[in-house]
Amino acid sequence: MPKPPAAEVDAGGRAVRVSSPDRVIYPATERMPEVTKLRVAQYVASVGDGLMRALRERPTALERWPKGVLPGIVLGTGRPGEKADAFYQKRVPVGAPDYVESVEVTFPSGRRAREICPTEPAVAVWCAQMGALTFHPWPVRRADVDRPDELRIDLDPQPGTSFADAVRVAGVAHELLGELGITGFAKTSGNRGVHVFVRIEPRWDFVDVRHAAIGFGRELERRDGGVTTAWWKEERGARVFVDYNQNSRDRTIASAYSLRPLPGAPVSTPVTWSELAELTDPSELNLFTVPERVADGDPWAAIDDTAYSLEPLLDLWEAQGAVELSYPPDYPKMPGEPPRVQPSKKVAEHWDESGNRVEGT
Repeated sequence: MPKPPAAEVDAGGRAVRVSSPDRVIYPATERMPEVTKLRVAQYVASVGDGLMRALRERPTALERWPKGVLPGIVLGTGRPGEKADAFYQKRVPVGAPDYVESVEVTFPSGRRAREICPTEPAVAVWCAQMGALTFHPWPVRRADVDRPDELRIDLDPQPGTSFADAVRVAGVAHELLGELGITGFAKTSGNRGVHVFVRIEPRWDFVDVRHAAIGFGRELERRDGGVTTAWWKEERGARVFVDYNQNSRDRTIASAYSLRPLPGAPVSTPVTWSELAELTDPSELNLFTVPERVADGDPWAAIDDTAYSLEPLLDLWEAQGAVELSYPPDYPKMPGEPPRVQPSKKVAEHWDESGNRVEGT
């Protein structure tokens, strides 16, 4: 049987070719019809302004599901030699058109690579043509890839908690930011969590921004017993985890207006604080409903109007004792970091005061 002819999608005045337009990316559910590859590309074009507000000039990794969000397909871990039908792509794909620009970034290992750096909506639509559903931008602009201009507060409900718990904690975060004279912008994660973003002056490095996130998270812990910054899952309990490490170098969060690889094509959707307080089912914000919201205006339209100082949050961290917390496991050992061993398996005499393992133990 011959392949169906390619389609074209207009993206900001540039036509983007979409091959295999009838391929099913999201199977139908009891509540939603199926979603084809062409429909995904059209969705990306329809939210182009808001999506570019999140991606423009940022190095961006792609979460690609070229065969669709189908039963049995899992997202690869990125281990060497691993073969996966869904995967993260951190380097510019081969065959990218001329209008797809890039920027070099340095990973925690010291290795370097060129990542896609979106500059127009057509880039995002082309990525959708390549099977990208979720965009993972760095919190930096390409003018200075070592100085973040964004603080990201990731509120991740743990087992035994719900989206409603994340909404409650987001309200506490909103109140705390207000006390510090900072405006935060909220969005759903596209699943059970809530993300709060703050534009900051690009004066600090990743370590400083991560410390600011720790200070903020620990203050949330103090104000709400249902919050934790414990890195080890065995210590979190049924609480909402503030994932401070999402502010580490090469750690990214699904962008605003990204699709998520879950049934029903949910979207990580910007919301006003009043909308968030009343939202009970984040799956209502999906590929079918979000374009209508965007047509009525973007809740994040003013996010770039003001860049805030990080000093109030760094002051929080200092006042708490400037205590360092665990880094992701693939990071090199960092100064002052606690031992990288599960607490239940830790033998105290095997570790020195700096968190280094004592030789011979």
